[in-house]
Amino acid sequence: MCVPTPHNEARKGDFASTVLMPGDPLRAQFIAKNFLDNARLVNNVRGVQGYTGAYKGTPVSVMASGMGMPSMGIYSYELFHFYEVENIIRIGSAGAVGPELHLRDIVLAMGSCTNSNFAAQYRLPGIFAPTASFSLLQKAHAAARRAGVTPYVGNVLCSDNFYDDADSLADWKKMGVLAVEMESAALYYTAARTGKNALCICTISDCPLTGEQCTAGEREKTFTQMMEIALETAL
Repeated sequence: MCVPTPHNEARKGDFASTVLMPGDPLRAQFIAKNFLDNARLVNNVRGVQGYTGAYKGTPVSVMASGMGMPSMGIYSYELFHFYEVENIIRIGSAGAVGPELHLRDIVLAMGSCTNSNFAAQYRLPGIFAPTASFSLLQKAHAAARRAGVTPYVGNVLCSDNFYDDADSLADWKKMGVLAVEMESAALYYTAARTGKNALCICTISDCPLTGEQCTAGEREKTFTQMMEIALETAL
């Protein structure tokens, strides 16, 4: 397959080597308009907006992944395989599982547990543990600390279900899982398969076990700490 792809109208060279991937196209637009210099739209197929600009002089791209592992799997695969992207940093929202987490806390997903069958495509004779790239994880942790943020680092649950029942999350909590989201495992699997780098940075947007939650508008525009940590990691 050559570029453009079925899901991306960008041309060769349109993407920087590092791409930030929020789930929401409007969040991608917000980042491009508020953090990138000379940002230009390079993809808008299906409204999944992708932009390339510069952050502190370094080329950086931002493009939405959509929701769920299949969507993340498609976009990360195409970026890694056909657009010579080396690093993808997911920046998204997550639900708190660990009792120590509160709204707007930052989580760096060192590992991604999952209830998905996504890895079946690789025909492995066992269970592969999808993890972040240590180099990106280390840089993100340092960037967070420089910004005065103490991030939580550990396992997240990448679920195929948005509406998980409380009993299921309580079982994951017993295993020390910090938060639940829907894209990290697909990103980590795809990065591993292609020999590229990936990291998932999440902001806690809701607490399913207590009922606390941020509004859709807050998710789109107020998670700026996470965005800045990801951008600093891209330098």
